[in-house]
Amino acid sequence: MNKNLEALRHSTSHIMAEAVMRLYPGTKFGIGPAIEDGFYYDFEFPHSISEDDLDKIASEMKQILKNRREFLHKNISRKAAEDLFSNQPYKLELIEAIPEDEDISIYENGSFIDLCRGPHVSKAYQIKHFKLLKIAGAYWKGDEKNPMLTRIYGTVFPTKAELEAYLERLEQAKERDHRKLGKELDLFSIHPQEAGPGLVYWHPKGSAIRREIEDFWLKEHQKSGYELINIPHVAKSELWETSGHTDFYSEYMFPRMQLDDGGSYILKPMNCPGHILIYKNTIHSYRELPLRWAELGTVYRYEKPGVLHGLMRVRGFTQDDAIFFVGLTKWIQR
Repeated sequence: MNKNLEALRHSTSHIMAEAVMRLYPGTKFGIGPAIEDGFYYDFEFPHSISEDDLDKIASEMKQILKNRREFLHKNISRKAAEDLFSNQPYKLELIEAIPEDEDISIYENGSFIDLCRGPHVSKAYQIKHFKLLKIAGAYWKGDEKNPMLTRIYGTVFPTKAELEAYLERLEQAKERDHRKLGKELDLFSIHPQEAGPGLVYWHPKGSAIRREIEDFWLKEHQKSGYELINIPHVAKSELWETSGHTDFYSEYMFPRMQLDDGGSYILKPMNCPGHILIYKNTIHSYRELPLRWAELGTVYRYEKPGVLHGLMRVRGFTQDDAIFFVGLTKWIQR
């Protein structure tokens, strides 16, 4: 994203926030950055809103833009910032994270003042071709322990033609959405209430497609000299401690299971530690190398609820783990 487009999108998020402030007094404000395809702003509304409210917010934005005001930048003291945002807890939290020796950067446009480093367009009237797209839930700072805020997504472009082309691409993408096609073609289903979110159930037609892909995978790996291996779906927690997963990846691992044998077990988030155990089972000569092993191994990762998305982000999935051991004997046998 170029600097001008970033400034345009970030500025539009401020205009949207001002419109929200006018329409819904008492709203608490999170953050409103520019993103790859547009912008968003996170709000804590005094009451719930729906996508039916987006047109009303967009109309208020257009009224604001008729005044053709500037985005004014100021640096103020920490005390002044704390006073200014005294009724905005999320802004106060952001201020607290700013180093003590730094001034606080704010931008003002009409009646809306935001804690912000910019950049912004020089004049608000440069914002013409925008569209508010959807509403979603988002945890403050992406942490599920924090409050759930309402995120409003939008987009804006320098020209009407660019906006219309983007909106047309969105409509085409909706028609090609794999979640929509998966249901219409009876390929797969997900049952969040009965079985849990992010867990995919493949129907006969979907399983037939999977089998075609797996057969192709097998033929190609055999052509390249790979042999197949298989490992269990769980392992003792000590294995994941040795591999470093519990230190660096624990937030994406399912909780430990305490079994009656006294052991603590974890569903595997990755296959490689199990493959290493197979390698270590025998002393290998350099004459055997390279070893080529492969597995279509199912792994389990505790993806956060807010990122689960059809088949793209799930909690259990099968991946191609092709292992190529060459020159690693001494390192692995330490």
